[in-house]
Amino acid sequence: MGRGYAEMAAARPPVPLRGPQRAALDELERVFAAGRRRAWLVLPPGMGKTLTGLEAARRLGRRAVVFGPNTAIQAQWLREWAAFRPAPEPAGTDRSLTSPLTALTYQSLATFDPEAEIAEEGGPGDGSARPHLRRLRSQGRELVGRLRAAGDLTLLLDECHHLLDTWGELLAELLRELPDVTVIGLTATPPERLSPAQTALVTELFGPAVRGPSLPAAVRDGYLAPYAELAWLTEPTPAETDWIDAEAERFTELTTRLLDPAFASVPFLAWHDARVVHRRFEGAEGSPLPWRRFEREQPQLAAAALRLHHHGLLALPEGARLREEHRRAPDAADWVRLLDDWVRHCLGDSADPRDARAVAAVRAALPSVGHRLTARGIRAGRSAVDRVLARSAAKTGAVREILAAEAAALDARLRAVVVCDHERATATLPARLDGVLDEQAGSARLVLAELAADPRTSALSPLLVTGRTVAASRATAARFARFCAEAEPDLRLRLVPSGPEPEGPDGPESPDDPAGTLTELAGNWTSRRWVPLATRFLESGGTRALVGTRALLGEGWDARGVNTLVDLSEATTATAVVQTRGRALRTDPGWPDKCAHTWSVVCVAPGHPRGNADWDRFVRKHEGYPGVTATGEVMTGVAHVHPGLSPYAPPPPGEFARLNARMLDRIEADRASVRALWRVGTPYEDSLVHTVRVTRHGRTPAARPLTPDGPAPAPPDAVPGPRGLVPRVPLGRATPAVTTTAALLAGPLGAVAGGGQTGLVSGVLAGWAAYAAGRTVSGLRALRAASAEPVLPALALAVADGLHAAGCLPVGAAAVRIEPDGTGAYGIRLDGVSLADSERYATALDEVISPVADPRYLMPRYLVRAGGPLAGLRAAGRRATADAVVHHAVPGAAGANRGLVTAYAGAWRRWVSAGEPVYTRGPEGAGLLAAQAGRCPLDVTTALRVGWR
Repeated sequence: MGRGYAEMAAARPPVPLRGPQRAALDELERVFAAGRRRAWLVLPPGMGKTLTGLEAARRLGRRAVVFGPNTAIQAQWLREWAAFRPAPEPAGTDRSLTSPLTALTYQSLATFDPEAEIAEEGGPGDGSARPHLRRLRSQGRELVGRLRAAGDLTLLLDECHHLLDTWGELLAELLRELPDVTVIGLTATPPERLSPAQTALVTELFGPAVRGPSLPAAVRDGYLAPYAELAWLTEPTPAETDWIDAEAERFTELTTRLLDPAFASVPFLAWHDARVVHRRFEGAEGSPLPWRRFEREQPQLAAAALRLHHHGLLALPEGARLREEHRRAPDAADWVRLLDDWVRHCLGDSADPRDARAVAAVRAALPSVGHRLTARGIRAGRSAVDRVLARSAAKTGAVREILAAEAAALDARLRAVVVCDHERATATLPARLDGVLDEQAGSARLVLAELAADPRTSALSPLLVTGRTVAASRATAARFARFCAEAEPDLRLRLVPSGPEPEGPDGPESPDDPAGTLTELAGNWTSRRWVPLATRFLESGGTRALVGTRALLGEGWDARGVNTLVDLSEATTATAVVQTRGRALRTDPGWPDKCAHTWSVVCVAPGHPRGNADWDRFVRKHEGYPGVTATGEVMTGVAHVHPGLSPYAPPPPGEFARLNARMLDRIEADRASVRALWRVGTPYEDSLVHTVRVTRHGRTPAARPLTPDGPAPAPPDAVPGPRGLVPRVPLGRATPAVTTTAALLAGPLGAVAGGGQTGLVSGVLAGWAAYAAGRTVSGLRALRAASAEPVLPALALAVADGLHAAGCLPVGAAAVRIEPDGTGAYGIRLDGVSLADSERYATALDEVISPVADPRYLMPRYLVRAGGPLAGLRAAGRRATADAVVHHAVPGAAGANRGLVTAYAGAWRRWVSAGEPVYTRGPEGAGLLAAQAGRCPLDVTTALRVGWR
């Protein structure tokens, strides 16, 4: 044992540590030197968590035990440790803990005794009330005893996000009994992506996180491969669509009947008009509850009602403002929230027979959208429509199209992985889906069969690899068997036909065709042996498309050559998303300029209230996950797939073909363009920033870009006022040569020409005419400049300066950035500030340029016109005509009191327009607010996004 520890201390990593690894190790040393015994190390996938963990354990110089979620990750720890030099004592893999380093799976500890789940009186035991350690099987209890007896050791918990869902409470109990243990958790999931409950558990288990670089920072530094997130949008197949449309009928009939005032004693719309629009039941003594408070206390109900307003069925509540998420038709979830409120609070206790019939109709219709009515209200369940969308045959067809296009672009360089949820469907299809879905719909086996049957993708020699099975076409299986025999001669493999022949485009393949029948490889091996072999087979080009399950390939599996990943899984947790996508992000020594494509396949059924279920999964996967747009901006959310995509609703089906074509265009483009978009090697801040995306409509003038490299913005010489420009254009300011020269020369020349008094008078008149002409020209030019000035940049700059003057922001207009996104829209943000400050600015700007809701103050914006022959003279004179005016909300951050508003108004007058703030709680302001409420002062729509810099 002593020699083993000496070898452990002398061993060194086989490759030089990267900068982020060294920084993480230094931070761990500081943490432990400060007396803490637990830490949580966060590094993106592909950044060498395993090597970093091993080096941390080696430096601590104690016996180390590693726990990981599966045998593939266990094998990875064994390989990494064996590569240290000089060669250390091999790591152990059993519960004896006799080696200096032991690598185990979490299952080796968390195996529960079924008898411990039975109460003494013979009923089911309340596992939640019993200590988890007491419920372990004997092997687990023995392992706990050895860990306790080991005393001062290092515990490495790999992919420790698994603890939050499965083994967390058990580990918490265990660590309470191991006070001398040093614990290092390792994961790729950043702490801000955790739920409050997970955060609390992580704090108990590990304390604060030791953070490495973010995912975009690792790409910018060249540690990970640049990547593009792509999506293929599809509708269900015709057969699936017919079934979905039939399922939608019952719920559609219900929503139609809800609009009938005679459907119940209190009509559905009348109830929500009183409940939400006027909020008659919410305030004390019958006074309506302010909208902001109602929206804060009932966010889902408020959002559903606003979408009902957008659909034309409810009035806009006073004080409400339609944001991006409200500008779509209500979906099934919205109807269910509104129905739940109506049934529970209005119909539930009614004795009216009409109400009983209405409740019965609601109860009968809810299962078609995956819900049921209970005594406590409406409860959600899994809808059969969700299953059809998630496993639609159209999605498997999309995989063929994607891989065929990627193969055409990359040819022999293609290394693709298709990730599914399961190898084969084990549950029997519901009878109602008979003839709608294939029994194996969504399975990795079906994907393999279809890839093998399509001539475009069969050339990729697709190979199925799961925790139980290795399979392929006969020809590919035979080649892989030979490859394995050469690599490990002790293997004895045999080819076993598996399942029916796959259907090709022209029917079943011929039995004589070596690609016709899927074949399994059976023999004296397990996944611990076949996964590394399949990985090497992929990287050598023996197969160019690996099909597998998320459980096996979704985390901890490394194949540097993977450059295309198709995600068919339904998992939407932050950990699953980060881990799955991380499989394609390793750099490839054989292709230093590697760029990866990660594909999502999304099926949308526009004719069903739950037809967006798969789109919602797509949105949840990308929420908080960064990617690069086609214009080089790094954004989180679906905006990085295409800037026109919204997290709140899919595009119309008529747009699918165009969007898919755009995705294929990105495939056909040189992948070096993706690297260029990421600007690898350039500086960055590694921080997030909130952005307002503004889409212009109608005649709204285009905005001029404001970039760090451009000139600093300067306020205009004059801004619109109630009558012309403010300040007025003085004589000669715009055209000194015209006015001054004309005034000086016209008088004498007129006198000489006319002679005497008459000539002098003529000269004076001529001089005055020249003066007036010059003033008119000057005024006209100023008017034209003011009317042509794009208002959007002026508003953005005024908001920044106004909030800065009010003490709400540390910087002002100089930090505003306006950049086109390539679709005709603009992204506006504030640079050089914290995430909180950037959010404060983005929210304020959105309030200012969106429809007016219920602000405390309004600011006027006067509209000048440059038309008409006398426009310049009117602008320059004292009898200018009154200008039209619109009003914008003063953002809430600057509207809390008069002092803040006064400071904000000064910036408004400098950049936008003359005028004074109007208090909307007074008579004049209340009238203006009533006239302006719900109306947009600009013909634009806005969306809030989060980017990285």
